[in-house]
Amino acid sequence: MSATSSVAQLGDSPRRRYYAGRDLRRVRDVGDLRAMAHRRMPRFVLEYLEGGAEREQSLQRDRAAYDEWRFVPRQLVDVSRRSLAAQLLGRMAPMPLVVAPTGLNGLFVHHGDVELAKASARAGVPFVQSTMSNDRMEDVGRVPGLRHWWQLYLFGGEEVWQELLRRADAAGCEALLLTTNAQIFGRREWSARTRVGRSRPSLQTIVDAALHPRWIASTLVAGGGLPAFANVVDFVPRDQRGFFETAFWIRDHQPQSMDWASVARIRQRWRRPFLLKGLLHEDDVRRALDAGVDGIVLGTHGGRQLDSCVSALDVLPAARRIVGGRMAIYASGGVRCGTDLLKALALGADAVLAGRAPLYGLCAAGAAGAAKALELLHGEAHDALGLLGANSVGELGPRFLARLGATAALPATICG
Repeated sequence: MSATSSVAQLGDSPRRRYYAGRDLRRVRDVGDLRAMAHRRMPRFVLEYLEGGAEREQSLQRDRAAYDEWRFVPRQLVDVSRRSLAAQLLGRMAPMPLVVAPTGLNGLFVHHGDVELAKASARAGVPFVQSTMSNDRMEDVGRVPGLRHWWQLYLFGGEEVWQELLRRADAAGCEALLLTTNAQIFGRREWSARTRVGRSRPSLQTIVDAALHPRWIASTLVAGGGLPAFANVVDFVPRDQRGFFETAFWIRDHQPQSMDWASVARIRQRWRRPFLLKGLLHEDDVRRALDAGVDGIVLGTHGGRQLDSCVSALDVLPAARRIVGGRMAIYASGGVRCGTDLLKALALGADAVLAGRAPLYGLCAAGAAGAAKALELLHGEAHDALGLLGANSVGELGPRFLARLGATAALPATICG
């Protein structure tokens, strides 16, 4: 995979390419892990991993928003004892980052959720397991040292989410994240083009998958076929329990009537930390305060739901002014490098959720690859914190940033 054209190049000289081999020791940034993932995964998996809704403007905005902010560093500051350590829901973590909930991780590698959990535990950061994950929450919860959070989709009757909450509590999940922006499934057209109808891959998709033997060995062979949705399959009719059928059945049974009363009912049932994921409007931030939740996650669902949205970074300063210190605010979407983490913190986030970055590592090399992604993000942020002239994330603020004026012509870089 070629690198993005740079001012350091004259045309395409010197020639630059991301490392796409198998040796994690040669990986220098998340871009290398992404290149490794693209080499290993078939097209239909990559369309699921990378794609966004419709014209993918929300997806692009998530990255472009980071590029609009530039650092204003301080110099002659002793940064020899700096640290990224921060509190997440009252407990210390080595850095203010959470591995975001992502579904269908078993499509990347067998037991993908357990592998991501192992990487998260190794990094000391929380892992949010999705309702649409492929490993049982009880199995994920047994990963030693894991800070295990649960993400909830509402579907079916209320007995479904009540049972999922009962199991999450019994499994020791530390926190609950309710996704608020996915009750109508986003129109992910490029991903849909890899299928014929709702439940059958196209012939071209099948042929392309057959040309990726390493992926077949690590998923279909290791798992005995396409993965199941282990946490929800018992709620699905028996004749709808295939991989595609289950996904579409759940989409068809998500209540479009979900509202703030739904949040109140869940709040009554779940007494541990409770966050709302997917907010972008200032009025919703205010309502979240009134609802008694412990935090919010600003974001566009990875650019995969409503297209042409603002990004979490666009609304973050206003959200912080509304909330003050009364509630945690996390930013989700577009995090690819350590400097992204610092920009979000300086604009008012308590932490970021990273989704695709650790998934690139998972696709590249399982738990070891995901751990490498988290290690890279930590290392980049730690170095940048010192170059910025700060010793802790608590010192960060808008004074370290300047927003560029002419933003329309800026390309959305990948950070590697």
